[in-house]
Amino acid sequence: MTKTLTSEREMVITVTDFDRLSHLVDSPRYRTSHSILLMTLKGELDRGRVVASDSVPHGVVTMNSRVRVRDLRLDETETYQLVYPEEADIVEGKLSVLAPLGIALLGTRVGHTVKFDAPGGTRRLKIEKVLYQPEAAGDFHL
Repeated sequence: MTKTLTSEREMVITVTDFDRLSHLVDSPRYRTSHSILLMTLKGELDRGRVVASDSVPHGVVTMNSRVRVRDLRLDETETYQLVYPEEADIVEGKLSVLAPLGIALLGTRVGHTVKFDAPGGTRRLKIEKVLYQPEAAGDFHL
């Protein structure tokens, strides 16, 4: 599981997301089924810059953000909402933060490219637009 960007960048995460995701990482609920992904997520949390929810830059993918990405190999767009595992429903475009793509998207910005291992092989997706970011919309309770 890798998260590579075409340029150097800093991962930004809100205090609220950091706290909730830290509890998720420490929870025994997903340890057996998602142990490698939990370790990857923990590494991302450890290296990210934590900011107040009201000061997260626009265009950063936070929890519950809806984001449009472009597959660089297929030149096709996909739209996802980054959610907690219990809310995930890929048919509705709700992507778990414990999915390889979910971890790769967390804390990235518009214009960044993420590279990650997927069941069908390595994928490279460019973040084209954050269609909805709770913090930018003033939705701090999500």
